This record gives sequence, C-alpha cells and structure tokens, in this order.
Amino acid sequence: MNVYLSVLKIRLLFGMQYRGAALAGVATQFFWGFISIMVFEAFYEQATQTPPIQLNELITYIWLQQAFLVFVMLWFRDNELFDLITSGNIAYELCRPYDLYGFWYAKLLAQRLSNALLRCFPILLVAFILPKPYNLSFPPNSTTLILFIVTLLIGLLLLVAISMLLYISVFITLSPMGSLLVFGVLGEFFAGLIIPVPLMPDWLQTIAYVLPFRWTADFPFRVYSGHIPQEEAFLGLLIQLVYLLALVLVGKTALNRVLKRVVVQGG
Repeated sequence: MNVYLSVLKIRLLFGMQYRGAALAGVATQFFWGFISIMVFEAFYEQATQTPPIQLNELITYIWLQQAFLVFVMLWFRDNELFDLITSGNIAYELCRPYDLYGFWYAKLLAQRLSNALLRCFPILLVAFILPKPYNLSFPPNSTTLILFIVTLLIGLLLLVAISMLLYISVFITLSPMGSLLVFGVLGEFFAGLIIPVPLMPDWLQTIAYVLPFRWTADFPFRVYSGHIPQEEAFLGLLIQLVYLLALVLVGKTALNRVLKRVVVQGG
C-alpha cells in the first residue's frame, strides 16, 4: 500500500500546481451553473404539475454538480494512459514491480482530488452567499452533511473504478475517443448531470437506478438537499459499496485478461 499511497500523494501535489487553469474552470462552471438554473427556473414557472423535486433542491443540486464536477464527470481523462496503451509503451509499465490496476487507480484518484480541491471551495463560498433563490442551501442537519461527505467520497471511488473500465476498453478498441464518447455520454446522462434523475420519465429512472452512474452524482447531491431521507441514504450507502467492490473486481479481472493478450511491437 505504501507504493500506491506515495503515488497518490505525489500526483496530488503535482495536480495542485495548476491554479491558473483551475480558476479559469471556476469561471466557466459559474457560467454554466447560472445558465442551468435559469433554464430550470423557466421550466418550473411553466409547469402544470408539481415537479418531483423542489426548485431550491434543484438549485442546490446544480451548484454541487458544478463544485464537484471533477468528482463526477467521466470525460475527465488522463491522455498519458491513453498514449501508453496505444503507442505500445505499456511494456515499460509491465516491467515495474507493482500491481498496474492499483497504480493507475491511485493516479486517477489523485488527479480528480487535486482538481476538485482547487475548484470546489471558491464555487461553494460564492454559491452560499448568492441572493435567493439562486443560492446554495445548507443541509437540513449535521447528520445529513456527514452522510453527504461519505457518499460523495465513495461516489468518487466508484467513478474512478468506472474510469478504469474505460482505459481497459482501449486495450481492445485502440480508440480512446470512441471509448470516451460511449462512457462519457452514457455516464453523464444516467448520473443526472444533464437531466436530474427525478425529472426523468419513470422508465428512464428505472434504468438509471440499475446502472452504477447515478450513485456517483445524483445520489450524494440529493442526500445533501434532503430529497433522499436519511434512512434511504444509509441503504444507498450500502449499495454504493457493493457497486464499488464489484466494479473493482471486474476491473482487475478484465485488466489481467487483456494484459495476457496484449501485443507490443509484434511480440
């Protein structure tokens, strides 16, 4: 574990250096946050039926999505890993005395953590002091806040496990862009990053609840706002852990299989 913790620490410090890029990202996320809020506000004003999620809960959902975007987006990628796979330089990785899955997992986790730490605090601070109804609301109580933090972090681990499947698929397709588009489009939609899951038709909600993507973003965000009650949140936490364990096992098994069949320079 010392190897993987060292990788996590080094990559975390490396990622924290890009403060200028993070500030530019904060400005972009504020823009998209306000655009999304205004679109849904217009939708709610014209609604003929009571929406399944209140406007203030939805606004909180949007600001959390913007603050922790790096935690929940699948199109955030490491081009270095793609290059290793497609160029054949993966041979150098195979010569090193560590488990490749654990090494890559720690690296991807550190990249997301460093980017999120640079971006989330300015967004959260400003979102809290915005005038109503555009502000980020506080959670109903401290227990809900703790549940949100735990589910968000487990959701991050779950998303990294899903991302590992993306990189593993490139061993077979040799097309990073194709794999990225498939995982990115499906993942963002069923995670609720385009349309919040409560606003989806019932048949789409059924699919979203079965797939793991929803547990990375929609679930922790709705736990924060109180839209998901605490009893349901504890059950969802267990489901998150089951998905995490299953995806890690599937990922390790799949990586071991493709590495046995990998061809480098015709060898």
